[in-house]
Amino acid sequence: MSSEWKIYTKTGDAGTTALIGGARVPKNDLRIETYGTVDELNSWIGLIRDQEIAKHYTDILLEVQDRLFTMESSLARGPGSDDIPLPGLEEKDISLLESEIDEMNEALTPLSSFILPGGNTVVSYCHLARTVCRRSERLAIQMTEQFGVEALNIKYLNRLSDYLFVLARKLALDTGAVETPWKPRK
Repeated sequence: MSSEWKIYTKTGDAGTTALIGGARVPKNDLRIETYGTVDELNSWIGLIRDQEIAKHYTDILLEVQDRLFTMESSLARGPGSDDIPLPGLEEKDISLLESEIDEMNEALTPLSSFILPGGNTVVSYCHLARTVCRRSERLAIQMTEQFGVEALNIKYLNRLSDYLFVLARKLALDTGAVETPWKPRK
């Protein structure tokens, strides 16, 4: 970005925006909806990171936020932009989430039923982020059918939603919050 980067350009005033590469599309285009939802997820993760949680979790969440911006740039790629170099996700990004999940799971009791989201604020934020992550994943899958999406993006979102679920459980344990099992009405 140049030092003269302006927040408003007025180019979107008619309801269109540019993809990477310059192609203009309506602001309700599936590509915009998809990377906009990933951006919403990124904001929820920032809110989780702002809570009083262990530094290790904030460090991992900061890494996740960076990966989500990487993903957004990939999702915003338009036609004719293949020659524009963009960062990409790597298998090690997914491996990090998996190792974090495994480590947190060691401290948790196995589940025997679904649990209701909640218990305290940070746990609830994790569950909200998890649901936005699942919505992002559904949109990315839909986008793949229309435009193609790098497979690692979908795999990362799938693993990230798992991570956020386990993080919610681990933070419930760390904060002494009660996990409420779902007991279906008979």
